[in-house]
Amino acid sequence: MIKTFNTLYFRFSDSIEKHSILILRISLAIVYIWFGALKVFGMSPAGELVEKTVYWFRPEIFIPILGVCEVIIGLGLLVKRLVPITIVLLLLHMGVTFFPVFIVQTVCFDAFPYCPTLVGQYIIKNLVLISGALVIAGKYNKEYYNKLNQVLV
Repeated sequence: MIKTFNTLYFRFSDSIEKHSILILRISLAIVYIWFGALKVFGMSPAGELVEKTVYWFRPEIFIPILGVCEVIIGLGLLVKRLVPITIVLLLLHMGVTFFPVFIVQTVCFDAFPYCPTLVGQYIIKNLVLISGALVIAGKYNKEYYNKLNQVLV
């Protein structure tokens, strides 16, 4: 039974390896484009959190601009040549998304640091997005671009 499971799993693993980074890029792009578009159209459930965190900017201006930036990051993930710059922007954006944990701690935690609210969980899940970006960055490295440029020459 274990041998059969391992055989099936390793076949699946071998076949998915060819497409896993592409799937990850597309998934992250969808999340960024979708969440960004919600901000652009004033429909984001995170709007209130952004208002409380970046209270020194007018939310009716800042939130749509933030949404446009997120859509740009999402689109950048879909263009192979833009991946390195997009990953840097994504990681900067992700770093900033942790600000509410420090600025509006009572909104993020019922009991800091071990009992996050739904908002806190929304922020903590960004660790998965960061990990995904790092996996993509590992693929789109200097060696990858050197090979790509050799094929195009």
